Amino acid sequence: MAEQLSLWDLVGEEGAGGACSPDGMEPLRPAGATPDASSEGAVAPDGTVSSRGAGRTRAAAGLVPDTVTASGERRLAQGSEPVCGYVSVVVDVPSRALSDPFAYAVPASFDEEAVPGAIVLVSFHRRMVAGYVVMRASELAELPGAAGLAPERVLPVRSVLAERAFGPVSAQLAFWMSREYVASVAECLRLFLPPKATPRVRKLEDGSYEVERPKTKEVHERWVTLTDEGRGYRPAVNAHRQRQLMEALSCGPVTTRELNFLYSSMSATIRTLEKKGIVAIEERRAWRGVSSEEHRLSSARAQVPESLTEGQRAALAAIERARKAEAGDVVVIDGVTGSGKTEVYLSAIEPVLAAGKSACVLVPEISLTAQTVGRFRSRFGDAVAVFHSRLSDGERLDQWDMVRSGAARVVVGARSALFCPYRELGIIIIDEEHEQSYKQGSSPRYHARDVAAEMARRYGCPLVLGSATPSSEALERCRRGAHRGQAWTRVEMPERPGGAVLPRIVVADLRREFSGGSRSIFSRPLHDALMGIVERREKAVLLHNRRGFAPFLMCRECGCVPTCKHCSTALTYHERTHTLECHTCGSVYRVRPYPAPGSRCPQCGSPYLAKMGLGTQQVEDALRQLLPSDVAVIRMDADSTRGKDGHARLLEEFDAAECAVLLGTQMIAKGLDFPEVTLVGVINADYALKMPDFRASVRAYDLLEQVAGRAGRGERPGEVIIQTYLPHDPVIRAVASHDRSVFLSHDLAMRLDAQYPPYVRLVNVVCRGRSEERTRSFANRFATEVRRVLKLRAPASAGRGSGLVVGGLPVVLGPASCVIERAKDRYRFHFLVKAPLDYDVSSAIAEALARVGEERGISISVDVDPYDLM
Repeated sequence: MAEQLSLWDLVGEEGAGGACSPDGMEPLRPAGATPDASSEGAVAPDGTVSSRGAGRTRAAAGLVPDTVTASGERRLAQGSEPVCGYVSVVVDVPSRALSDPFAYAVPASFDEEAVPGAIVLVSFHRRMVAGYVVMRASELAELPGAAGLAPERVLPVRSVLAERAFGPVSAQLAFWMSREYVASVAECLRLFLPPKATPRVRKLEDGSYEVERPKTKEVHERWVTLTDEGRGYRPAVNAHRQRQLMEALSCGPVTTRELNFLYSSMSATIRTLEKKGIVAIEERRAWRGVSSEEHRLSSARAQVPESLTEGQRAALAAIERARKAEAGDVVVIDGVTGSGKTEVYLSAIEPVLAAGKSACVLVPEISLTAQTVGRFRSRFGDAVAVFHSRLSDGERLDQWDMVRSGAARVVVGARSALFCPYRELGIIIIDEEHEQSYKQGSSPRYHARDVAAEMARRYGCPLVLGSATPSSEALERCRRGAHRGQAWTRVEMPERPGGAVLPRIVVADLRREFSGGSRSIFSRPLHDALMGIVERREKAVLLHNRRGFAPFLMCRECGCVPTCKHCSTALTYHERTHTLECHTCGSVYRVRPYPAPGSRCPQCGSPYLAKMGLGTQQVEDALRQLLPSDVAVIRMDADSTRGKDGHARLLEEFDAAECAVLLGTQMIAKGLDFPEVTLVGVINADYALKMPDFRASVRAYDLLEQVAGRAGRGERPGEVIIQTYLPHDPVIRAVASHDRSVFLSHDLAMRLDAQYPPYVRLVNVVCRGRSEERTRSFANRFATEVRRVLKLRAPASAGRGSGLVVGGLPVVLGPASCVIERAKDRYRFHFLVKAPLDYDVSSAIAEALARVGEERGISISVDVDPYDLM
């Protein structure tokens, strides 16, 4: 019998200890790394050995060598089946140390199935795991980096679990994301899998293995169609049921479910006519999640305009040039709110579909989906698929399959829609590109804008970024004219179509309101404007970006503020349920604040536990007291939209009302288009201005500018009333004057002075653990190792930087406690790395992480280009 070899035997052998990198994919580790980091094996948490290096191929643990027949045919040792090729497989094991592919042999029985993109079952370190095929070759030496690896040391693929789920471009993109965002390749590849299709291998009691199959199944429908002979068939006079069936089929095929719904059970009649050859029954795949419900909104229709504005024509011309260049160029549409960016998107997609390609459209909020999908389906029909988190598992699977089969060639959805199985991608559109929701909060912590840019470059298709408030990063890249080899062009759209004008902005100084004796939530200007809405029977939108009834409770006697037992955050009071809720971990506590009987301070027992601050629930109560009962008050926040169709239901209610006020958090501030809205009010504009984050001011500006744009989109002029204690803040002045430069010049000067994006790259490294001391100690060691790696790389990097970072090299700040020091029972410490724009900071972090290793009980998140430093 052949000798059994373990992975330990392969470490250090020539050509048998590294990882293969498929053709066209960037190396996973930087060239020129120190010897101990690139050639020595390190034990991963699961006991496997990671050999960190580029350009070398690893074999899997517990290998069984092949045998060779007399005719020279290579066969597997455990059977007589010949080997027909070799594949590079990324094993689905949760460890950053195992991101590199491993080589496996392909038995002849899997010749047609074991192709790049397939999910396979392989033996790894004496256990069965799932893996993703990223490359295949007829000879082992043809796999990049596999030269010198003996074929007899390579294990076979045990089974093919699923057919091809992704293509070569997706695999290349996953390797790029792994390197860019310091994540494992397996995590990145999972993004391209069908919904709920991540393979799970389970070991049974008898030692065998089984694969858990997805519980979500396909749905099929039976369609009834008239045959050629049946078109001339005339039922007997007394054959009432047959006449009904023939009448229903006269306009085309109908499903049996629809027939049974219209005429009760038609099964017997259908069987009778089928036997006569009058009708035929065909089973077809049904698509869940495809319906006409999105068209209920009056604004969810996209009529072709008689003419385009000058800005729209300029934007379409720039997009067409980028499409013909086939270089993945980026076009940034800088258009004021209501300037017709959606029409530009629709018009830009038409030539793409005519060329037989697909389109991807990303929107930042679920609340925008119904309106956006309705507009796209009104133009392109049912060839539009939709992806967002409120779909059921079955609906997501069917929408995914619609894209894969080609039944849908336009996809509208959140950031996950970027990873659908497009047949041939022709254009990517990101609406409201400045939005933070495009940043993924868990590993891999990618930004949809940057992944889309890389995807556009690889597909050779244009990327269109639209916003009334483009991000600082997008504006800076447009100013430079290029980024990472792609051209970035900015097109302005300063006018609204049809003669509509921007709304009038009124700043209500709350300091004067208070000194004048007013204690109302609504200032005098906002109160009078709301009364005017009631009188004219119009509609209004009110923004207050704090959900719940009160942001916190506080004891009037001892000053105690109840905080979450699991997080270092104050609890928000919800009046409807009489609960204190943690908006960090979701914990809920029962409470009775003053003056309710039973109100008690948890610290001193005083009954004076008072509600402090404003939440949307409290504003809703005040509105209902202020306005007549025939005015609909609709609250839209995370609490009121928890149901599956919560967003669409509330928007439809607002749309159908004669006179209404839509009150909500930031989800109502963007994308919504209701021509009847003539008033927008901001209850308190100061909440976001003083947050401890360098992006706080720009977020506040984006939010105020976006919500202001909801007013006056129809024939009637709009008015915006902003209540604030800081009327002279640059953000407030910029919004009031419709002049972005008032704020932008101040903000960019602050960022340049403090060395923040877009002038440098930023990495936020967060360490979490239950033990405060161990977590702090590990964060210190990790930061020290990052400084050491950066210092070792300094000679090769000197002079390459932009000069904005000290010496043109990266700097490390921290570690320190996060703003929210404890969340979900875990202490959080972080440090920041600032680096020049052209510095490969991701590989430096990855090398330091490999050197410091992992510690049990402590999790590490590496956030490259972070949007949240809290």
